[in-house]
Amino acid sequence: MADEHQFIQDGLQRTQIDEFFSEELSRAGYGGMEVAKTPMGIQIVLKAEKPGMVIGKGGKNIRKITTTLEEDFDLDDPQIDVQEVDEPDLNAQIVADRLANALERGWYFRKAGHTTIDRIMDSGALGAEIVLSGKVTGARSRVEKFNRGYIKHNGEPAETIVDSGIGTAVMKLGTIGVQVKIIPPNAELPDDFEVYEDIEVEDYIEEPDGDVEELLEAPEDADAESVGASPEEVLDEETASEPVEEVPEEELPEEAVDASETPDADSPDEDDVTEELDEDVEAEAAELVEEMERDDEEAE
Repeated sequence: MADEHQFIQDGLQRTQIDEFFSEELSRAGYGGMEVAKTPMGIQIVLKAEKPGMVIGKGGKNIRKITTTLEEDFDLDDPQIDVQEVDEPDLNAQIVADRLANALERGWYFRKAGHTTIDRIMDSGALGAEIVLSGKVTGARSRVEKFNRGYIKHNGEPAETIVDSGIGTAVMKLGTIGVQVKIIPPNAELPDDFEVYEDIEVEDYIEEPDGDVEELLEAPEDADAESVGASPEEVLDEETASEPVEEVPEEELPEEAVDASETPDADSPDEDDVTEELDEDVEAEAAELVEEMERDDEEAE
């Protein structure tokens, strides 16, 4: 059988055994079981509110349960150990069975839910949740929840810390499902923290960080082995392998020489040029004025 099929088979068998104990030991206050495989066989630890009723007079009831496990569930030499539940109000399975029994006896669901969850919190639980689903009052089914304290719904704490139990109440209108979740008083949650008072704490001294350039520089003592040739060596080898052609020096033509770079001694200065331009402009302006005066005289 494959591993996956074996896991499914073990889970199915465990669920069937749990349902058998829940029906057989309902009057004894069945509070769950733990199954462990040992070299001698399978050890089953039963938790019950009334261990005497589980064992029976002279061990009659426990022998009957052992025989049923061997014949109906194919268990080899099951060893049953019965333990008494110290605080029944903190056992989710016992609380679920009690609440289902109260609903069957005619308790109103709100009164039963609030009374049950108050008893759980009075016992020291960190949190509790009760969920009733079904036709609680009328022909239409719905879900009613009662919450107190702190509860975990998912993750590893929900599987390892939270104690859950399921019960069923058979009513005239239909079946009502009862689900109870309880966090015990001494549970260690991953988000718990403690505040310590009157404790001396050393002063924090900030150490100066080194310069980034110093961290990036390679240490002098480290012997770094170069892989391959350096770029300078590669360039030297390429230039050595290629023949070098001598480039003749070309004489630049005289026309290419910029006149501004080689000023001529006989060229006039910039100040002289500007003075000549000013004189020409004044002469033209005077001629224009004379022409305008002659035009005015002729017009008169």
